[in-house]
Amino acid sequence: MSYQPLAYNAHSNPAAQAAVTNAPEPSAISGSLRIALLGYRSHPHVGGQGIYLHYLSKALVDLGHSVDVISGPPYPELDARVTLIKIPSLDLYAHPNPTRALRPQHLLSFADFYEWWSKLSGAFGEPYCFGRRLVNHFKSHTPHYDIVHDNQSLGYGLLQLQKRGVNVVATVHHPITRDRDLALAAATEKGQRWLINRWYSFLSMQKKVVQNLQHVITVSAQSQRDIEQAFARPAEKIHIIPNGVDTNIFKPLPEIARRECSLITTASSDQPLKGLSILLRAIAQLRVEFSQLQLTVIGKLKEDGDTQKELTALQLLDVVQFKSGISNQELVEEYARAEIAVVPSLYEGFGLPAAEAMACGVPLICSDGGALPEVVGDGARLVAAGNVESLVDALRELIGNAELRVQLGERGREHILQQLSWDCVGKKMQAFYFGLLSDNGGQ
Repeated sequence: MSYQPLAYNAHSNPAAQAAVTNAPEPSAISGSLRIALLGYRSHPHVGGQGIYLHYLSKALVDLGHSVDVISGPPYPELDARVTLIKIPSLDLYAHPNPTRALRPQHLLSFADFYEWWSKLSGAFGEPYCFGRRLVNHFKSHTPHYDIVHDNQSLGYGLLQLQKRGVNVVATVHHPITRDRDLALAAATEKGQRWLINRWYSFLSMQKKVVQNLQHVITVSAQSQRDIEQAFARPAEKIHIIPNGVDTNIFKPLPEIARRECSLITTASSDQPLKGLSILLRAIAQLRVEFSQLQLTVIGKLKEDGDTQKELTALQLLDVVQFKSGISNQELVEEYARAEIAVVPSLYEGFGLPAAEAMACGVPLICSDGGALPEVVGDGARLVAAGNVESLVDALRELIGNAELRVQLGERGREHILQQLSWDCVGKKMQAFYFGLLSDNGGQ
């Protein structure tokens, strides 16, 4: 049994053509694999990592493979056929008083102490600590997996497993250097810049791990270029397999009426990378022409943060509402009520919210930041990243043209069905695994 990898957005642009060229070739090896997927924190409501693990594990069991997810807290939500193996941590970001979280027994564990000290000193130690705990788990339980696939924890423990003969693969969605650089650019004080560099100190570890792993995957040609630049790993040693969308959940709901002049976006509050400030300034301009304009932000508003201050300054507190912790079904219903979806990100290594909006048939306005043009193809209206006026013009055009909105929504849905369903992505990943094992003599 072998599988021909499916083309990914090949008709849209040269970057997509590169993704197809870099896709894994079919292999003579076939059958059911035993696969471990790794995540240092994996709940879907704390970031895209949990979403990736949920859908990739489901796609792989749908193809007949046995899949375990090995994760630190907060733990993922998984298909019933997938086994969750919990790797406990101190989970200090959920602790009401991290300073007092350390107990005498934790002093017996270097990982526990390091996690606690990192949090108190302004660093982010979870990926490193997860790697140590992962190695201890393998030493204690000696599990056998054909493939161990990490989801961007990129701790030193992966290199230890690789030395032990484990077939280790890592997905790097995009190098977090982008996030750090944008945060540094937005910092106004020397102390802020010190704290930012302290927080992102784990990047030196990730760079070394990415350079020394035998097998690295990323989700777009843009991320492939960024990883090559940031982590000095040659592009030809980085395989491209895109993210996917669950088109059975993310779909149009024609029974729900769209609200006039209603916009929707997904953004982590106070993260400049997501471009929410650009969208807010565009809305402030358009309110003069479209007084009914409303925005729903799928995300949490940080009290007294930069976004709240900007909402006050722009007089948009009664125009913008934030919703967080909602289920996928509730999210799909929010898309169904919206007239237009907007992804204003300054950069995306992939851009899952854009793909999900398109799968729901919502007409999408999307920036050209990072990999977004690869992802949306001709299924969205592209605007210049960071350009308020470009976004204003596109919103004005779509708000005033119902026929164009319908056409764009239908085109976006069709694009996702043909290119980015999880069925397509799962088969690509399977072909990559089989090729890896074939190169290693089936071990």
